[in-house]
Amino acid sequence: MILHADLDSFYASVEQRDDPALRGRPVLVGGGVVLAASYQAKAYGVRTPMALARARALCPHAIVVPPRMAAYSAASKAVFAVFHDTTPIVEPISIDEAFLDVDGLRRIRGGAEEIARQLRADVRARTGLPITVGVARTKFLAKVASGAGKPDGLLVVPPGGELAFLHPLPVERLWGVGPVTAAKLRDRQIHTVGHVARIGEAALIAMLGHHAGRHLHALAHNRDPRQVRTGRRNGSIGAQSALGRSDTRTPADVEAVLGALVDRVTGRMRRAHRAGRTVTLRLRFADYQRVTRSRSLLTATTATGAVLRTALDLLHEAWPVITVRGLTLVGVAVSNLDADGAVQLELPFEEPRADGLDAAVDRVRDRFGSAALRRAAMVGRELHPSVPLLSD
Repeated sequence: MILHADLDSFYASVEQRDDPALRGRPVLVGGGVVLAASYQAKAYGVRTPMALARARALCPHAIVVPPRMAAYSAASKAVFAVFHDTTPIVEPISIDEAFLDVDGLRRIRGGAEEIARQLRADVRARTGLPITVGVARTKFLAKVASGAGKPDGLLVVPPGGELAFLHPLPVERLWGVGPVTAAKLRDRQIHTVGHVARIGEAALIAMLGHHAGRHLHALAHNRDPRQVRTGRRNGSIGAQSALGRSDTRTPADVEAVLGALVDRVTGRMRRAHRAGRTVTLRLRFADYQRVTRSRSLLTATTATGAVLRTALDLLHEAWPVITVRGLTLVGVAVSNLDADGAVQLELPFEEPRADGLDAAVDRVRDRFGSAALRRAAMVGRELHPSVPLLSD
């Protein structure tokens, strides 16, 4: 049996935990956009990543608090300590959720439901945070169960009852079904997971393509052979920052934010001894549609300058679209990471190497804190909190 443990409205819950005056009240965490909303705010239709102005229109009495990333990171570490005290087989998914394999603990800790109840109690006692746990025989269904069990709940899908639980759910509960795929399915009167399950795999492939068709057909029958895996290294390292809405934003404004994000990403890469070859620019337009643009370098690197030049090239290519559609979020990620951080050295035929500068900046920040040095382009500009992006 597998547990999917997911903290409830994580950032907002930390704020309510740390400030008793916020408990039981609608709380919004963010600046230009909502990074997190308490369940009291969600009851008014507030969602992430919604523009803060829109959220305040829906919930005028909401309390807005600025993000405190250091507090959220500390809370996440405390929660994951509870996870690891529960079982050695923990697979992190993000800062606030993980899969736990508890099947081998039956004789010493009891059944999965008993372990899940104790896990929730331990997280509450040791961190003061609410958490929802879904329990099932597959990772996919455990995650669906935790979503259905929110907030602050426990939902167990018993062996043999998987399809009875899964099939009445809307098609959007299937991984990979976003608004576009859902619209295609609903146009064909396919509204529930059960409807998908009754369609042949060949028909789904013809409708959605080979990969999506096979993927959804398997999930609709609860076929998910993936094991809970530990010790995996992230396939990419990235960060993103909300920009808010503005009609006067210039390319220089976005370039400054992108430079600050690249600084953080490459610094994390060097600390982790991971060099990367593919740079991906992430954009979210004013209509909340997202796009990514990527480019691969000839050799893997951890150099801030090399990653930033590539990211800026991608931004300049996308700028004509940005001027038409607006921009509310920018992010950068580096993937195709080397396992051991090896970097192909090059002779400085045309320009001096920047490795010495990167190393010097890292030493200063390690000693005096990340805010000790900042890019000149960011002086006088506000950087909304940078949200780390970790993917497998």
